[in-house]
Amino acid sequence: MTRNGEFKFSENLPTRHRTGGIWRGIFLAATLTGIVFLSILLLKIVNDSFGYIVVEYGIHPDALAVDGVPIGELPKEDLLLVLQENVTPGRFRTLERELPMEQRSLEDILAIINREVVEPKVAQTWTLSDSLLHKQEIEVYAAENYPEGELYFKAWISWDFITSPQSSDPLYAGIRTAILGSLWLMGVAILFALPMGLGAAIYLEEFASKNWLNGLIRTNINNLAGVPSIIYGILGLAVFVRALEPLTSGAVFGYGDPSTLNGRTILSGGLTLGLLILPIIIINSQEALRAVPSSLREASYGVGATKWQTVWSHVLPSAIPGIMTGSILAFSRAFGETAPLVVIGASTYIVYDPTSVFSKFTALPIQIYQWTSRPQDEFRNLAAAAIIVLLLLLLTMNAVAIFVRNRYSRRY
Repeated sequence: MTRNGEFKFSENLPTRHRTGGIWRGIFLAATLTGIVFLSILLLKIVNDSFGYIVVEYGIHPDALAVDGVPIGELPKEDLLLVLQENVTPGRFRTLERELPMEQRSLEDILAIINREVVEPKVAQTWTLSDSLLHKQEIEVYAAENYPEGELYFKAWISWDFITSPQSSDPLYAGIRTAILGSLWLMGVAILFALPMGLGAAIYLEEFASKNWLNGLIRTNINNLAGVPSIIYGILGLAVFVRALEPLTSGAVFGYGDPSTLNGRTILSGGLTLGLLILPIIIINSQEALRAVPSSLREASYGVGATKWQTVWSHVLPSAIPGIMTGSILAFSRAFGETAPLVVIGASTYIVYDPTSVFSKFTALPIQIYQWTSRPQDEFRNLAAAAIIVLLLLLLTMNAVAIFVRNRYSRRY
């Protein structure tokens, strides 16, 4: 302080600059550390999604050629003859009972020949980095140890991988069923959580009085947003799977055979995920409503509008961008959840697509978890490819949230 009581800013200005520089360096280091670890994760995933593999065959496809024509170019009639000659009569009759050969497409019959006759098996896999840096060594190793095998470069992520159902054979396994299960779950979660969360937020922010009870409700909603997801799984198991089993299994609606039904269905999973993200939607919606200027409400009251007319016609439309952005991000979190679905009993191996909310189900995170727990290297390659698909879906949802925020946001 000077004699006149004025503060000498110049004396502590270098200290403040040093402090600011230290914190700026800490923030920069934290950002770079996050980028480094994220890059390592992405590189690891991509590294496992591509690479050379060695495939051995029960019968090599070249041995099934007819008059020098490969089986991939044969007409349907010749493929049926190849199939009959190389499977037992009993197995052929079984395939015929499942679906008559006349009704099967050429692609279906070719797939059956590959599965039943050719029987390709993955003998060994290599990562992308090894495939690029040690190509000659891999070729020599494969020729010496797998002389009857075929070495080729494989992209584990492909359109067939996305559109094929689950399989115990990694060469034919896909994630179609898991993606459809995740989409069904999100549909149920959205229909349950979005209206309820938005309604609760409107009441608490616009209509509820400022008393201890409503304050307690707000505090507990904030606490529920931090509860571990597995706790919601336990709640879903107790309430939706067991207590409400007649409803969630579809038995009360006459769906299926009651003796084989249980509550471990899409409806239970979707409601559990809805509960998981409900506090997040309420909090985000409250913040969006709170961001609407009070002058907008007062102007509406000034022209004679009621409380509800003001909320419905002015406040809510202005808050929709923030509400939708927060809700989409909440659904992105639910899309990647695994623990609650494991607790309520999601299937880890299922080959048929869900057809209703009462169907058994799996989800993309569950599929990844199941593949990573397998000892074979090729299933870890499948898991890496599925992670890429999951990340792309999550990035798409986040991009939609950013678009909605920028497209419909208003400046006051």
